[in-house]
Amino acid sequence: MKRQPIYLDYNATTPCDPRVVNAMLPYFTQQYGNAASADHGYGWYAREAVEDAREQVARLVGARANQVVFTSGATESINLALKGIAEARAGQGKHIITCKTEHKAVLDTCAYLERRGYRVTYLDVDRQGRLLLEALEPSIGEDTICIALMYANNETGVIHPVRAIGAIARNHGIPFLCDATQAVGKIPVHVAADAIDLLACSAHKLYGPKGVGALVIHDPKLRATLSPQQHGGNHEGGLRSGTLNTAGIVGFGKAAELCYSQMATDAERMEQFRDRLEHDVLKNIPDVIINGKIERLPHVSNLLLPHGNAEHVLLALSPYLALSRGSACSGLVQRPSHVLKAMGLDDAEADRTIRISLGRFTHSEEIDEVVDRLTQVVLATVLAN
Repeated sequence: MKRQPIYLDYNATTPCDPRVVNAMLPYFTQQYGNAASADHGYGWYAREAVEDAREQVARLVGARANQVVFTSGATESINLALKGIAEARAGQGKHIITCKTEHKAVLDTCAYLERRGYRVTYLDVDRQGRLLLEALEPSIGEDTICIALMYANNETGVIHPVRAIGAIARNHGIPFLCDATQAVGKIPVHVAADAIDLLACSAHKLYGPKGVGALVIHDPKLRATLSPQQHGGNHEGGLRSGTLNTAGIVGFGKAAELCYSQMATDAERMEQFRDRLEHDVLKNIPDVIINGKIERLPHVSNLLLPHGNAEHVLLALSPYLALSRGSACSGLVQRPSHVLKAMGLDDAEADRTIRISLGRFTHSEEIDEVVDRLTQVVLATVLAN
């Protein structure tokens, strides 16, 4: 039987942990009740499972259970937050602050709002992807209604100074929306300590199922005024109508519980693997550049190769390694990464960049094979040129 390629794209998605799958299974065939069914035990049991999962997710991000709104994923959470704030506060102002390296879920939603008369400031980053924090406060005006900045970048792993951002937002009385999709479950995230008003995350980034996520709303006043974007049943306190994905939510809760208990161990192991991988790659190919080699997620490495282009390298590696050029959410049309472009890389450099993201099921012996395979392909490209 042909061996599957070594998976190195954990930032795109993670495999479901088997313990998560086991927790979910009864909710497909035995406990299949609708959590909104209030008249019998099937509904009661489903509702109890949902509320248990709400507690588990809340614990992972330092929130209270009643602050967690379940959605279909971080993209929906971001849309609900940004559009919900924009509609609710349109009379107070129409200015939003974000960053050029945000995920497309934020950037495309901001572009949608711009077409409807809102004004968006896009903050810059430096060559390493570091947010130019000194530009944030001067960008705030009387009409600013939201600051939307991510916790950690999905392409480089670079971590933003979230607590400093939260403090600035809090001082000005402006809601701070944080896309923490890549950070939750990988590093400690705490909505209260980080002064985050709204936090978006997805289960499938932390070994849970696809199609379920959450918007955590820390400020009760903000929750009370947020405009729903989906209507039809008053689910999730009226903020997100639609029959709850009970099995998925149970899986999300179990994944959050596992991350809470083993996050530190996983992070230490991943950082050791990543550092070893980078060290050995640089030893074999000294001209490789690590993009964003500053404070970053422990499992992410963004490598600028000295020759060729990423597409050809990845195709040559595809029988053996599964890695990527960047975000899986930029669409099927491949173009130079907006993250790398914002960091100052030109098109040719962006086209020579690959992303390696490790995970819970990465094994030590795989790191040596990754280095060997990558070295062979890149050096072959040099010889071909």
